[in-house]
Amino acid sequence: MGKQVTPYKNSDLGKKEQVAQMFDKISNNYDGLNRVISFGIDVSWRKKVVKLIGENNPKTILDIATGTGDLAMMMNKLNPEKIVGLDISAGMLEVGKEKIKKAGFDKKIDMVIGDSENIPFEDNTFDAITVSFGVRNFENLDKGLKEILRVLKPNGKFVVLETSNPTKFPFKQLYKLHTHVFLPIVGKLFSKDKVAYSYLSESANSFPYGEAFNNILRKNGFKNVESLPVTFGVASIYTSTK
Repeated sequence: MGKQVTPYKNSDLGKKEQVAQMFDKISNNYDGLNRVISFGIDVSWRKKVVKLIGENNPKTILDIATGTGDLAMMMNKLNPEKIVGLDISAGMLEVGKEKIKKAGFDKKIDMVIGDSENIPFEDNTFDAITVSFGVRNFENLDKGLKEILRVLKPNGKFVVLETSNPTKFPFKQLYKLHTHVFLPIVGKLFSKDKVAYSYLSESANSFPYGEAFNNILRKNGFKNVESLPVTFGVASIYTSTK
């Protein structure tokens, strides 16, 4: 994967601590800013994830890097017995808890602070696990994926939604303009943390995608790995099973 991308270049903290600190700082305006930056298209991507997860009628779902709980709340329509949203940022979770309570989903969805590399659940706990725009923030990707495999039940489904890089003209050029220019400028204008959206852009551009990420999933023990590019390859949805 090359050099590890971190939010704060001069910090003595490890990546996961930096990521938690960054998301704590931007938690209050993350949802609104995210809709602006993605032009709202990310909602349609999450709907595709929900549809894929729903094919197996899961009773227990873990949403890792849940943030403010957008995907967890969308998966409530699948009527599982329990959804757990796990995140390393207390600030993001607090925003998510308020949203979930307001929607009346707090009996079904638990928001838990935790680390993807040390998931606080027993082996073979969940029927399905999701991560949306979170795997690129893992400090140790292999360790995080192995932990996900551990808590996933046999034959359970794992679905990842993550940014990827378009390869065809003109989408490749437009995507570079968006991530290198538009995203950091908007982030700096509206976010308290001036480096956060530069980090999100840089991490998106450096993360392996397509077959490269498929191979990482296979290396860590996942089966039936497939990837689906969405919106001209701006993002990809990865499905796999245990």
